[in-house]
Amino acid sequence: MTIAPVVLFAGKPAERAAYARFLPAAAEAAGQPIELVMEPDGVDRARVDYLVLAPSGPVRDFAGFTRLKAILNLWAGVEQALALPLPESVPLVRMVEDGLTLGMLDYVTGHVLRHHLGLDVLVGTRPAVPWGSHAPPLARDRRVTVLGTGVLGAACAERLAACGFAVTGWSRGPKAIPGIRNLHGADGLAEALDGAEILVLLLPETPDTRNILDAAAIERLAPGAAVVNAGRGPLIDDSALLAALDRGRLGHATLDVFDIEPLPDDHPFWAHPKVTVTPHIASVTRPETASHALISQIGRGERGEPFKYVVRRDAGY
Repeated sequence: MTIAPVVLFAGKPAERAAYARFLPAAAEAAGQPIELVMEPDGVDRARVDYLVLAPSGPVRDFAGFTRLKAILNLWAGVEQALALPLPESVPLVRMVEDGLTLGMLDYVTGHVLRHHLGLDVLVGTRPAVPWGSHAPPLARDRRVTVLGTGVLGAACAERLAACGFAVTGWSRGPKAIPGIRNLHGADGLAEALDGAEILVLLLPETPDTRNILDAAAIERLAPGAAVVNAGRGPLIDDSALLAALDRGRLGHATLDVFDIEPLPDDHPFWAHPKVTVTPHIASVTRPETASHALISQIGRGERGEPFKYVVRRDAGY
């Protein structure tokens, strides 16, 4: 008789009802039995095989989880999970799921096209530009750089290339993504920034990526360049960004993530005419699609296969 692994949901209480519905359905569809526990309080931790974790959820310590095979992070970002006292011997698995990827594709593509077409000055009953004067270049002549070509960044780079843009992708180590110019390392970063007209940031937050877009990096971009940050707030030096916007060195910044969230009411981003603030909505974990990803990982663990997307704790992602 197959013994179903015990799966403890330790996400936000507001999401329990959704996961209580979608996780069993995904398990049934995959033919993977599970014993799902939705309430962390009072659970026998020694019986738990898989912990589904939101870093801001109800489980903040990990004593007693002696049988864990994996900690399955509910978020794409892992810096908050890594700040918890996780057991070192248990794999921490990043969330990679279709809903996250598709949501990011929509957000990034939409805002890159918005900046490419100059829609901010065209939308309205009477555009504030001379008639016939504001045709954009062709997409193939617009230089777009994506910093961070992991799962989400690679998907966005490929989508933008499919839209016709001249796309450069940059990552810490070498990548080979079809249809784009692939650069890596410190020398590659400088080359990726040089002359970029639209810069998309999709890097994780690590000591190496904090303030990666500082005053010196901004000076490498094309005059009037647009910045789209859907990665992490600390990737940008806010003071340098505001200074560049104020003097016209940058044309616009669309920001979905910030050093402090929610963004404080008195933050200068709110009132700046060249800043678009969105409330961390570029890509969210959706219970229905995420449940299939979670069950897939559990199935791998039960079959003795290696988990996918295991976090490299020394690298921070």
